Amino acid sequence: MEHSSARGSAAGPSSGQLHVVLVLSAGSGGIGAHVRSLAQGLVAHGVKVTLCAPADSDALFAFSRTGAVFQPVEITATSDWRSDATAIGELRRAFTSADLVHAHGLRAGLLSDLALRTAGRLPGLRPETPLVVTSHHALLATGLERRLQRLMERRVARAADLVLGASSDLVARARELGATDARLGPVAAPPLAPGTLDRAAARAMLLGPNEPDRPLVLAIGRLVPHKGFGQLLEASRGLVGGAGPTPLVLLAGDGPQALELRERIAAEQLPVRLLGHRTDVPELLTAADAVVISSRWEARSAVAQEALRAGVPLVATAVGGIPELVGDAAVLVPGGDPAALGTAVRELLADPDRRAALAAAGPAQAATWPDEAATVAQVLSTYDELVQRG
Repeated sequence: MEHSSARGSAAGPSSGQLHVVLVLSAGSGGIGAHVRSLAQGLVAHGVKVTLCAPADSDALFAFSRTGAVFQPVEITATSDWRSDATAIGELRRAFTSADLVHAHGLRAGLLSDLALRTAGRLPGLRPETPLVVTSHHALLATGLERRLQRLMERRVARAADLVLGASSDLVARARELGATDARLGPVAAPPLAPGTLDRAAARAMLLGPNEPDRPLVLAIGRLVPHKGFGQLLEASRGLVGGAGPTPLVLLAGDGPQALELRERIAAEQLPVRLLGHRTDVPELLTAADAVVISSRWEARSAVAQEALRAGVPLVATAVGGIPELVGDAAVLVPGGDPAALGTAVRELLADPDRRAALAAAGPAQAATWPDEAATVAQVLSTYDELVQRG
């Protein structure tokens, strides 16, 4: 059914159909899955959706199969005045006749604001078009880069009609920077498809026939500094030398730190195996005795959501939005403390009763999270509010 709650208002869609433009930058990782889910849900509600993102993101997330109009716009992960100028021009054209623009992330928010502020250059593009920006990440850069990012962060927070923070700390940060309206906007991780292997087969795939009882600890993520995988390697030292087989840490993902991590694992003979990019995450979760998150910061970690839904015991750093996401259904340790991380994993592997309790608590905690349908409904409600506010 076509969404038309804003129809008939002075500021509402003149055509009777709400037109929303979603904007996403390069290197968005898990954000892309959220934007795809949002686009698909909005289209199902009868909203006209234009989705602006780098061309190669369509191959990763199948944006063009959501029912949205996909328009390639090369919004790079870092600033370059030539590519930024081109992207701003393309966004201006995409925003023509839009009732609302929803940008995801700092770079997408900045360029969307610049496109709207120069709206008078194209007919049909209104500078008063509401701008929603979802903040998905804390800024973890240092030095000059950090100062430049803070300037951009402040500008985007103040330019947006509404900032949605993926976790409470991001909402507080937006308010601190001067956002006129900042609210919690949970990001639902789409449920994984069921795996095709049972636990025995999944473990045999990873361990081979000679060590079927070896404990498996799973970490998943892009190999970048803020994921804290260097500290995970340090923590893995604490898994060596106990009774029984030495646990094996499986690290699934790729990224710029791959070579550095691989060389360190070999040089220090750590019980860690890099798996590279994997498409069989359900099977990896089925095989795992525990999942570990070592990040310096996370909002609503997709890995945490996947682990708890699957009933796999989780050990995670208590950073960002992780504590509010997992509640009592995970073991939490301080961020930046690899010794505490290693101790927590070792103790959990040695305590089958604790693992069983967490395996039961995970799905129960997951049932409290808003699902994709609830997330779309919440976002759509804010769109109506902003469009009618005019």
